[in-house]
Amino acid sequence: MRSVGGVRWRRVASQIGRSVTVWAVSTLTMLVLAGILPDFRLQSPDGDSATDIAMTAAIGAGAFGLLSALVWPVLVRMLLLVPALVLGLLVFFLNGGLLLLAIDVNPAGRGGVAPETAVVVAAVMSAVASATGGALAVRRRRGARPPCPSGPGTVFLQLDGVGHDVLRDAVDAGTLPTVARWLGRDGASATHRLDLWRTDWSSQTGASQLGILHGSNHDVPAFRWYEKDSGEVMVCNRPTSAAELQYRAVRRTGDGGLLSLDGASRGNLFGGGADEQALVLSIATRRRSRETRSRSGYFAYFSDPANAVRTAMSFAAEVCREIGQSTRARVHKVRPRVSRGGLYPFVRAFATVVERDVVVAAVMGDMLAGRTAVYADLVAYDEVAHHSGPGGRDAAKVLARLDRSLALVEKVAEHAPRPYRIVVLSDHGQSPGETFRTRYGLTLGDLVRAGCGLPVPRRAQRTRSGAEARNSPPAPPPGRRSEPIVLASGNLGLVSFPDVPHRMTREEIDARHPALLPTLANHPGIGFLLVRSGEHGGVVLGARGAEVPLDRLDEDPGPLAPFGPGAADAVRRTHSFPHTADIMVNSFHDPDDGEVLAFEEQIGSHGGLGGAQSRAFLLSPTVLSAPAAQGEEIVGAEQVHRVLRHWLRESNGPQVPVDAADPRPNVVEGAPFPVADGFAPDGDEFAPGKSA
Repeated sequence: MRSVGGVRWRRVASQIGRSVTVWAVSTLTMLVLAGILPDFRLQSPDGDSATDIAMTAAIGAGAFGLLSALVWPVLVRMLLLVPALVLGLLVFFLNGGLLLLAIDVNPAGRGGVAPETAVVVAAVMSAVASATGGALAVRRRRGARPPCPSGPGTVFLQLDGVGHDVLRDAVDAGTLPTVARWLGRDGASATHRLDLWRTDWSSQTGASQLGILHGSNHDVPAFRWYEKDSGEVMVCNRPTSAAELQYRAVRRTGDGGLLSLDGASRGNLFGGGADEQALVLSIATRRRSRETRSRSGYFAYFSDPANAVRTAMSFAAEVCREIGQSTRARVHKVRPRVSRGGLYPFVRAFATVVERDVVVAAVMGDMLAGRTAVYADLVAYDEVAHHSGPGGRDAAKVLARLDRSLALVEKVAEHAPRPYRIVVLSDHGQSPGETFRTRYGLTLGDLVRAGCGLPVPRRAQRTRSGAEARNSPPAPPPGRRSEPIVLASGNLGLVSFPDVPHRMTREEIDARHPALLPTLANHPGIGFLLVRSGEHGGVVLGARGAEVPLDRLDEDPGPLAPFGPGAADAVRRTHSFPHTADIMVNSFHDPDDGEVLAFEEQIGSHGGLGGAQSRAFLLSPTVLSAPAAQGEEIVGAEQVHRVLRHWLRESNGPQVPVDAADPRPNVVEGAPFPVADGFAPDGDEFAPGKSA
């Protein structure tokens, strides 16, 4: 009992010592700034003694620190009720307001500061106080690591959208020095190994992360799809859809997820069974503890005013960087190119700065707390690569900043209460190429409408593809029919007829719209179609009348030949899903340069088959067992889940699943996902209308 009391008193004394040190450093900083800045003074107009000036600085620094500790958390909670993009505009002014108040409460009435100068002084003092406190905390943690009977912990860091080849090339180019050191490129022994894993046909975060975290991504045919039985469009980055998909996966597997034993989920679409969840989309619409759970990551980070100021400054710099880069691309007439105006610079800055800073800080907190398993998603590269290209200079600079985040996590692991194994992986890659609309002058939806004999915009009528479809003989109208629903997920398109309750067969589609399938299959921008067949069960259609039943694809890949090994298995698996669309459309793919044609406005896309988008990576410590046997390939997100689960068992013994009686959150149907509550964890999925 006496020893427990002694530990408590030592902690109190240590905390008092740190507070006094931070106060002293802040006082000194205020004195220095008062000597440098002309509009900031710590004395009355008639002059004061050095002692009075020092006392004024001490009182001001103490008042500012106290106000920051007591008032700032309240302001942060209020700020989280407004869009997060507004945060950067308010942080400086609010912090400066606290300093003005701290100077005004000086009982001696000395000193004064101009409002614009107060912003600068407050920013510098917050940064210095945070750095001093952090240095003291790290120093306190130095020394022998206490024994940890439960073994090492594991941190899984997902670099969203970074393909295997992009990572390898970036290491060779020196863009990723931390990863290069782990792989032994500096001459030292390698601590990590790099493996490739192949995604499912739906090469996007929703399908991949659901499979990785929950062990099943069955019946996720795309990023967005129409379900005939409910009449709803499922979208992976919609909170209600994410909650439902997680519920279905847990119900299928009967297991809580990868993180069900003392785990933490940060910045993900799904929780993975973790006890600690922040910035997780699938819990964003829970009625109970809604604010606490979905906004806790932001609150924890921005409660430190230094974090808020630093991130706001980086946010503003990133907005300017994007404007400069997009302007340069327009001036030099870079091709391919998509629009990067409107709110996109702010969306990019949010994904590459705010999301990164908040998630990395949460991961470091989990490590210092000694959690067993942490899974976090960093979306920065994916967002930029969609608009700048996966192999461009803009995306490479984002990779370099992500590498510094990896180095920071590695550094924090040295001071954690248990050793940590850092696993880095991606959920998919990206394939380059101009958009379908840019190349052909019409969208996939226009082409489908033309093939169905429906009206299309004039711009589509003037194209060769639209004209050919319009000249095809229309089907006789048997009565009022609903229009087809056409959805896009990168270079994967889905066509559904909502008035038909079942998945239509090729024969039924031909009877209703005889020109539709030939129009799509023969279009030069389309690689192949998947449709159900009354005769063969399922068939792949291609140009010039190519038609290959699914059970013959291994011996005759037909239109799938340019898409490489594994394409046939991926198509057959998707064909078995209950909610596969009436017509699955995969764009053209050039195997020589890896190009695909996105059905969305993206010059770096993913979501279907073709090129680097299906080639993800797995970077793992060599102390863990090899993820696959020699000569074997890791295929699909579900197999990645089994690999990661095996590694957790190696470190900590068998994982205990949580009670899966009813894992579905209390969902408010149709509730929107406010930007302030949390970003869409896939940067490309941040705004409505954009796909994974």
